[in-house]
Amino acid sequence: MEKIARSKRAILFFIILFLGLRSPQLAVANKPDSKQGEERIARAIEVIKELTSLKEEGIPISLLKKAEGLAIIPGVVKAAWGLGGQYGKGLAVAKMPDGRWSNPLFINLAGGSLGFQAGVQKADVVLVFKRRRSVEELAGNKITLGTDLSVAAGPVGRSAEASTDLELEAEIYSYSKSKGLFAGISLKGSTIKLAKDANKGFYGPDINPEKILTEMLKAPEAAEELRQTLRELVKNTN
Repeated sequence: MEKIARSKRAILFFIILFLGLRSPQLAVANKPDSKQGEERIARAIEVIKELTSLKEEGIPISLLKKAEGLAIIPGVVKAAWGLGGQYGKGLAVAKMPDGRWSNPLFINLAGGSLGFQAGVQKADVVLVFKRRRSVEELAGNKITLGTDLSVAAGPVGRSAEASTDLELEAEIYSYSKSKGLFAGISLKGSTIKLAKDANKGFYGPDINPEKILTEMLKAPEAAEELRQTLRELVKNTN
């Protein structure tokens, strides 16, 4: 009986969580598609600036300079009550052969987990990609973190910054800034999928996702604002 009661509580919890997540999404769905992309970019700029500004626990600029790609996913919601799940909307960019950053490819993150913790956590997440090929795989519609690509917590702070020969041992280094009942956030087992509607709304209905990361396509001004932000951060070696 106790197991049944726990199961009912878990189901009720996720129904409430689902409704809470869907309400703002429905409101956003009424906005022009290009505006959705611009809002994702604006939030991504806020997140990357904040996570690189934390001197003792932020993303080292030296690591950012060596990165071949980034995924920035603001406000990932993770919840657990015996069972767990997480969801977030964000974008990815790749470093092009000439050193410039690509236009943003819009993505969604989703996943589930098993555990014994109870609570809800919201975290801003940044994934730093070691290889360009890895970030380009995001254009193929779906990857699973920890299975298709290895992921590990990234080095932080000035001690990592001081290392000029910093080597990445995983395919992806993850960073997050969060508050809640969880001590941290695990992304292993989560999937990253293309946000097809967001990409079509931002670039046009005939967009090829692979070209977003490999060619400098015509895009709204917000895309250049993101690239400019990343250029400035990489130049900041202090």
